Amino acid sequence: MLLLLGFLLILFCIALVVVLLPVLWERETYKRYSEPRAVTCPETSCAVGVTIDAAHAASAALRGTPEFRIADCTRWPARIDCGQQCLPEALRNEPYKENEVHFPKAHRQIYHLPVLLAAFAAWYIGMIWHSQFLFRARWMAALGLTPSQLKQIVLWYSPHLLSAAACLLFAYGVAWLQTWLSRRSMWHGVLSSFLLWAALFLVTLPSMLGFSRDLFVIEVGYTLVAAMVVGAIIGGLNGKLVLRELKTN
Repeated sequence: MLLLLGFLLILFCIALVVVLLPVLWERETYKRYSEPRAVTCPETSCAVGVTIDAAHAASAALRGTPEFRIADCTRWPARIDCGQQCLPEALRNEPYKENEVHFPKAHRQIYHLPVLLAAFAAWYIGMIWHSQFLFRARWMAALGLTPSQLKQIVLWYSPHLLSAAACLLFAYGVAWLQTWLSRRSMWHGVLSSFLLWAALFLVTLPSMLGFSRDLFVIEVGYTLVAAMVVGAIIGGLNGKLVLRELKTN
């Protein structure tokens, strides 16, 4: 019995080391590269602030292959498509402290065209989703609407305006999250959109408990699909539908 307990204890210690050491290594890598650094921009020869993608570097460290890339720069998003030639200097330099270096701050602004496109896409998906080609019959039955009542609702302006306003507010919420997180990719946009959708779902869930099963599934399905499309559009186009800076010699 003691031998068995000793054997199990050894296995537990081995498993703990196997799991814990990579986690600690990943944490150390993230901590080392997560702070912003000052570098000289190869294009302008001026000081800029950059942030290394520490999460990507930490995950790559677990695979044993170091991979580094810039996650943010004070010249972005206008020069987001630069070649990142400053990366070697960023890896060499130590993180700077507040007020230690001075350079223009990044303009973390929201670009409205991707937001408008995303909001329109969400609204249009709603039209298709509730049309006769998909779920209109089940949606009408769940609400107890007759064709004449539905026709009357379609002629009202308020439902369309409320739907468009909700889509627009959600799209701006996703854009704000993208700007705050300094992440500009389609997958980051989808993740931000899903997180915002999940938060809103939890907040509105009590009010939807009275829905019938069909109505609940239809509306939750629509909002989730629309949210993923909004995130993909905003994440994929964020920093792209803007005027680029002119390169200086």
